[in-house]
Amino acid sequence: MKNIVLVSALCVTLALVLFGVIFPDTFSEAASYILYSFIGEYFGWYYMLVALLFVTICITVAFSKYGSLKLGKEADRPEFHTFTWIAMLYSAGLAISLFFWGVAEPVLMYMAPPTGEGETQGAAKTAMEYTYFHWALHSWGAYTITGLIMAYFQYRKNTPPLINYAFYPILGDKIHGVTGKIINILAIFAVLGGITTSLGLGARQMGAGFDYVWGIENTPGNQIVLILFLSAIFIISASTGIRRGIKWLSNINIVLALAIMILVLFSGPTMNILEVFVSTTGGYIENFVGMSFHLEPFMNDYTWQAEWDFFYWGWAISFGVFVGLFVARISKGRTIKQFVIGAMLVPSLATMMWYATFGGSALYNIINLENSELANRILEDMDSALFYFLELFSLSPLLIIMTVISLIIFFVTSADSSVYVLGMYSESSTLPSTKSKVLWGLVISGLSIALLLSGALSALQSISAVAGLPFSIVILGMCYSFIKSLKEEALFMKK
Repeated sequence: MKNIVLVSALCVTLALVLFGVIFPDTFSEAASYILYSFIGEYFGWYYMLVALLFVTICITVAFSKYGSLKLGKEADRPEFHTFTWIAMLYSAGLAISLFFWGVAEPVLMYMAPPTGEGETQGAAKTAMEYTYFHWALHSWGAYTITGLIMAYFQYRKNTPPLINYAFYPILGDKIHGVTGKIINILAIFAVLGGITTSLGLGARQMGAGFDYVWGIENTPGNQIVLILFLSAIFIISASTGIRRGIKWLSNINIVLALAIMILVLFSGPTMNILEVFVSTTGGYIENFVGMSFHLEPFMNDYTWQAEWDFFYWGWAISFGVFVGLFVARISKGRTIKQFVIGAMLVPSLATMMWYATFGGSALYNIINLENSELANRILEDMDSALFYFLELFSLSPLLIIMTVISLIIFFVTSADSSVYVLGMYSESSTLPSTKSKVLWGLVISGLSIALLLSGALSALQSISAVAGLPFSIVILGMCYSFIKSLKEEALFMKK
C-alpha cells in the first residue's frame, strides 16, 4: 500500500504499452482520434488559453513583489553555478528535439503554413515565427510553472518532492487521500510516457544517422543494441549522482551544442541567418498575442492546429512534469525572479537563436539556392534529413561527428534526469538511492524497446500530449494553491 501510487502509474503505462505492442494499428488510430477529433474539436480553445496563462503567471509573479522571495532559507545559496544550472535544465527540457525539429519544423510550416499560401516569402517568415511560438515562451512556460511551484513548496515549505504536497494550502490533509494519489499517478504517467517516447525517437534518429553517414543499417535489432548501450551509460551516470554525471555531461553538451550552432552560423549564410533572427524575433513579439489566441472557428477544421499547436501544448504540459520536477531539484537558493529568468526567458532566447540558425539555413537553401531536395528529404524521412542538411556545409564531417556525439549525450542526460525524478518519487526524497535509479533506468529502456519494435512510439507521444489535458487541470490547481500561499506568506511577513 505504501507504493500504491508508483504501482498504479506503472500499471497504467504498461497497459498502454502492451496495447500498443499487441494492437499497434488500433492504438495509433485511437491516439489520432483523441488528438485530432476530440481535443481539436472540443478543447483546442482551452489548450491555447492555458498555455498562455502559464507564461503570464510566471512573468507576473517574477516581476511582482514576490520575485525577491528565495526558494529556500535566506542563508541558502544556489547549489550549482548559473551556467551549469542552465545547462542542466536546458538538457532536460529540449534535448534531442533541438536536432529533430531544428531543420524540419520551419521547412514543414513553410510548405504548409497555418494561414495563406505555402512556399512563399510570407510563408517562410510565418514558419519561423510559429517555430518560435512553439519552442520558446509557451513551452518553457509550461516547464517553468511546474518547476517554480514545486521548488517553492519544497524549499520554502519543506515538503517532500511530490506534486500532491503543492495542494496543501487548498486541500489540507486530503492530499494524503485518494485525490492526492490520483494527482501523483498522473504525474508519474506523464514522466514515463514523455521520456519513453523521447528516448525511443532519439534512438531512431541516431540509428538513421549511423545508417546515412556510416552505412550501419537502421534495423530494429541495431536500434535495440543502441538503446541498451545508451541505457547502460545513463544508468551508470545517474548512479554517480547529480553533482557528477548529470552536471558534467550537461556542461559538456551545452558547450558542444553551442559550438555546432556557431559552426553552422559562420560556415552557412551568416548574414541571412542574423537577418532572419532579428526579423522573425520582431515578428514573434509583434504577433505574440495574436498567435496565442489564434483559432479558426468559422472553418470548422482544426487539423493544422491539432498537428502543431494543440499537440505541442499538451506535450509541453505533460513533459513539463518531468522537466519541472528536475529543475525544482536543482534550483534551491535562487529567487523566484532568478528562477523564471533562468528557466524560461534565457532558454527561450537561446532556442530562438538555434532555430534561426538551423531553420534559417534550411530555408535559405530551399528558397535562395533552390535546393528542393532538402524539402523532399524532410517530407520523406525526418530522421535522416538532418544529416543531409549538415552535408551541405564545408565542415560537414566535423559537424556530423559533433552532432552524433551531442545526440548521444542529450539522450543520456534526458534519461539521467528522468531516472532521478522517478527515483525521487519512489522514495519521496531529493536524494534517491542508486537501487531506485537503476530500477527505473531498466523500466524506461524496456518500455522504449517495446514501443520501438511495435511502431507505436509516435502514437504514445500523441497519448502523452493528450495526457496534458487532465494534468493541465492539476497545474491550474497548483497555481491557485501557489498564489494563495504567496499571499498568506506576505500577510505573515507584515505581522
